[in-house]
Amino acid sequence: MLAREANYANEANYDGLIGPTHNYGGLSAGNLASAKNKGLIAAPRAAALQGLQKMKLMADAGLVQGVLPPQARPNLAELRRMGFTGRDENVLAAAWRANPVLVRTMCSASSMWAANAATVSPSADWSDGRLHLTPANLSTMLHRSIEHAQTGRALRAAFPSESHVCVHDALPMQSTYADEGAANHVRLCAGHGAPGVELFVYGRDALSGEQTAKFPARQTLQASQIIAARHGLDASRTVFAKQAAKVIDAGAFHNDVVCVGAAQCLFYHEDAFADTQRVLADIDKASDGLFTPQFVEVANKDVPIKAAISAYLFNSMLVQFPGESRLTLVAPTETENNPYTKAYCDKLVASNGPIGAVQYVDVRQSMRNGGGPACLRLRVVLTKAEQAAANQKMLLDERLYERLRVWVNTHYREALAPDDLGDPALMRESFTALDALTKIMGLGDDFYPFQRQ
Repeated sequence: MLAREANYANEANYDGLIGPTHNYGGLSAGNLASAKNKGLIAAPRAAALQGLQKMKLMADAGLVQGVLPPQARPNLAELRRMGFTGRDENVLAAAWRANPVLVRTMCSASSMWAANAATVSPSADWSDGRLHLTPANLSTMLHRSIEHAQTGRALRAAFPSESHVCVHDALPMQSTYADEGAANHVRLCAGHGAPGVELFVYGRDALSGEQTAKFPARQTLQASQIIAARHGLDASRTVFAKQAAKVIDAGAFHNDVVCVGAAQCLFYHEDAFADTQRVLADIDKASDGLFTPQFVEVANKDVPIKAAISAYLFNSMLVQFPGESRLTLVAPTETENNPYTKAYCDKLVASNGPIGAVQYVDVRQSMRNGGGPACLRLRVVLTKAEQAAANQKMLLDERLYERLRVWVNTHYREALAPDDLGDPALMRESFTALDALTKIMGLGDDFYPFQRQ
């Protein structure tokens, strides 16, 4: 069925292009990698090239690969709302004198993690026949809460046809509606163009008053319910599952750190959910008549939760390569280098289960901030008509890859420390780079705020 459905719809990966201000600011509470590497010297050029190389690997394998542009940093509009005035350089200098940590926050390149860009429901899952996307408000963390407006612009640039695609506004910026996007969402299906089951994983019920985790439980049940409703999902094909508080406290700040799914397969750690048996039963019920789900549970005795999180076993991409009957796990090199996860992956491939191969990629610059291969991409199921109506200049081919590679080498710094973020020269370098990028990717002359001034 997968082969037949591939003629109708494809799952595209839209990766976030890593921006010129990529740094290790340690801004994300509960993200152990981010905290551990705070203050290290980052390599923006190498980071962006690593991300591009992963994109090319997917495109060369025959998958549809899109590119989402970085956001403009520093975010001067936010600094101006805080009372800093004058020319751009004056705003940056005054803010740096007043509060360097605030400026580092406004310079975060975290939009590179496109898994947090939005929640996506394919047109096969809603009766109006359109693809639906809701940008994540990311309200839990200041440095990410400033992304959603520009994310919406990027998604509308990627999918300009309103007859094919509906890009909603983000949910209200309030803790009850805290939404972290596709990092807490899994879609299971018999084929990409067929109706599927959408699994929403939340960390807390905001209306219950319950707070069971030490670290922030970022996704709320209320946000997930509202998105499911606005996307017009069939309630009988929608599952809501609570993430276990103990894995949040262990460093699984998003569900995709302990669970990933594709096609009929849900690949997860035994400690991922608060009530695993209920989650599996709910998926079985929701998928009845559509497909038979395949559950691959990783036992804690085989891969302790600390090893799973530090090696980012589940923050891998689970993909169906053309011509392959089984899925491939595209994992970070950290998974290969960890004895627990490497042994498990070898065992996985040797089995006759739904995952038949593991491919390792180097995304170390992203990993040091707490994001693996899956964090860097937003999965978007596109029918032939939707793909044809998409912005073709944002779809990766050999020509775009080469142009972006040259662009990165021309504009990005080789090394960047957190204290470099107050440098007005870096701001101008970044804005110059992004202005050039809008022409490469067909984004228009007013895509970024600095272009509209």
